[in-house]
Amino acid sequence: MRFAVVGAGAIGALHARTIADLDGGSLAAVVDVDQTRAERLADEHDATPLTELHQALSVPDIDAVAICTPSGNHAELAEAALKAGKHVVVEKPLDVSLEAGQRVARAERESGRTVAVISQHRFDRSSLAVDRAIREGRLGRVTSGSATVSWWRSQAYYDSAGWRGTWALDGGGALMNQGIHTIDLLVWFLGKPVEVFAWTGCLAHQRIEVEDTAVATVRFESGALGVIQGTTAAYPGLNARVQVHGDRGSAVIDDDLLTYFHAAAPGESGPDIGAGSPDNQARDLVPPVVSSTEGAARVAGITSTSHTAQYVDFLAAVRNGTSPLVSVTEALRTLAVVRAIYSSADAGQPVRIADIAP
Repeated sequence: MRFAVVGAGAIGALHARTIADLDGGSLAAVVDVDQTRAERLADEHDATPLTELHQALSVPDIDAVAICTPSGNHAELAEAALKAGKHVVVEKPLDVSLEAGQRVARAERESGRTVAVISQHRFDRSSLAVDRAIREGRLGRVTSGSATVSWWRSQAYYDSAGWRGTWALDGGGALMNQGIHTIDLLVWFLGKPVEVFAWTGCLAHQRIEVEDTAVATVRFESGALGVIQGTTAAYPGLNARVQVHGDRGSAVIDDDLLTYFHAAAPGESGPDIGAGSPDNQARDLVPPVVSSTEGAARVAGITSTSHTAQYVDFLAAVRNGTSPLVSVTEALRTLAVVRAIYSSADAGQPVRIADIAP
């Protein structure tokens, strides 16, 4: 599969390197409005530099487009690529609004092509192991979970690019940009979200339109309850953490590593009062398939990046005519939670997901 990467910034360079090393994929073109940036990245991978997307879309043997531009124009570019008959990989988030994301879903259906939205941490060994444990019922009834991202971004970070910290192109702040991966894991683990209540604030930065701190509670269709906390105002920057709890077990993923796991054995009654995280089984929990980025890379015989496993999944989905693990539908569910958080914070009251994402 021959790819064009659209956007030659830092994330575009990561996609370009992933594709160039991918067994079954090659980088044909790099598109960027800044010709110098396009040429620099294209030269690294012996690809063709272009300055406009339509130039890449007119090339018959370009099969897929990887969109790595500011978030607010993802949908527009994805629609154009799908209408031209190309498959699409979109860097997170799908876009900054649900309406835009739904346009991508419609274009995908009409084109018969495949779209994957980057959420590479679903492919981490820890994430896959927890997902499997939940599906197998090892945690019992899942009752609650939390997603916490306590990071730091300086004022210089926001000042370094005009689109950062804007509603139009960044689509939000600590949640939409930095926290969305961790929120995605929480939603993947706990299922369909139905209602959100939230507070947001810009507490440590200037000259940005969006939040640098947010807290929210989420009610899921199963009855499970979730807590989300995200900030780029936690100096000097701490961790990203997901916790999942059930009436037969719990799991904790800390900075992509499974740091705690305990599931009750069949017939085990357990203590009447439990605290202190006893009997950590995390080291004993081995994924049933090769599923880490590194593992997928070894199977494909390629150099690994954080996105490698998801590209392997994307190629398989196109080849087999199946849905990728992180489809447009999955990405829309996570985007809806973030948009509901913003809506709730603005309104000062709970927001039902169905009311903003019919």
